[in-house]
Amino acid sequence: MRRNAAFLTAALSFAALAAGCNSAAPPPPPPVAAPAAQTSATIPEGPGCASAVARYRAIQDNDLAMGHVDKKVHSRIQKEIAEAQSACAYGDEAKALSLLRASKSRHGYPE
Repeated sequence: MRRNAAFLTAALSFAALAAGCNSAAPPPPPPVAAPAAQTSATIPEGPGCASAVARYRAIQDNDLAMGHVDKKVHSRIQKEIAEAQSACAYGDEAKALSLLRASKSRHGYPE
């Protein structure tokens, strides 16, 4: 009887080990995301209201080209940018930057 019990224990141990080798294959790797669309937009850099106006205008033009903003909304934002550009041209940097911040906030763009 002891011999049968030892044999049974050994057989069950072997079966348990063999079952571990037959586990399911690992899941396939996640699909690779498509690369982001490339744009030719160059975002101006530098301090001051003129650069800030140019940056916001470039972002808007890029968003229009990519289809992220409607033409009607783009036109409205361009008018707001023109107002900020005018204030900047008259030397009122604080007003120009304030107008840009208000426009970004109104249209959901981060500061």
